[in-house]
Amino acid sequence: MRRFVVGTRRWWTLLLALGWTMGCTVPPKAPLPATHFTGLTRVACVGDSITAGSGLANPGESAYPAVLADLLGPTYRVRNFGVSGATLLRDGDLSYTGTATFQEALDFRPHVVVIALGTNDSKPQNWLHADSFERDLYRLVRAFQSLPSRPVVYLATPPPVFRDRWGITAATVRDRIVPTLRRIAAREGWSVIDWHLLLNDDPAVFPDGIHPDALGAARMAGHVETVFRGR
Repeated sequence: MRRFVVGTRRWWTLLLALGWTMGCTVPPKAPLPATHFTGLTRVACVGDSITAGSGLANPGESAYPAVLADLLGPTYRVRNFGVSGATLLRDGDLSYTGTATFQEALDFRPHVVVIALGTNDSKPQNWLHADSFERDLYRLVRAFQSLPSRPVVYLATPPPVFRDRWGITAATVRDRIVPTLRRIAAREGWSVIDWHLLLNDDPAVFPDGIHPDALGAARMAGHVETVFRGR
């Protein structure tokens, strides 16, 4: 079990996450049902390099899943299943479902899953397969929903892209991927963690234009915790 012990630097990160979230204007979604789980609640953070913590000095402490673990406390076990470069599209150049990490996430038997993919799908060679995006999203969600642990699945929109690079394209993320995720979630009744809206006016926390710094990751974690608790 993860011990709820936090160093001085991490306390500052947690305080920033909590303080900023209290002033956040993004409306919260329905909270997790209090009676759905018994014992330790396992949370799987599925995603790409943004989830993995690319660019952070110490992802094990400052990537959003690590901060989320401390915000949620000792009754939750949060694991980072981020894969740098991963796509939601099965025909993408690094399909998440084709990685060993995907199987590890399934084997974790989570009670809660946060799916945060789409940024790398915006690369031109991947978005050629855009017609499969919705189908592949359903397949990924159903793979988790069919687990014996019957997890609650949340869709996270990709954070805004403030600089096109490595083939990642802001317009595709903003105008195609984010609206598609919101539309499907609304149709299916899935809860959305809207990082795109949350950070749309804050380029300062994205040093390379794509990956959040420690403060950006803390804000993302704070919003996830807010959505989980329905505040």
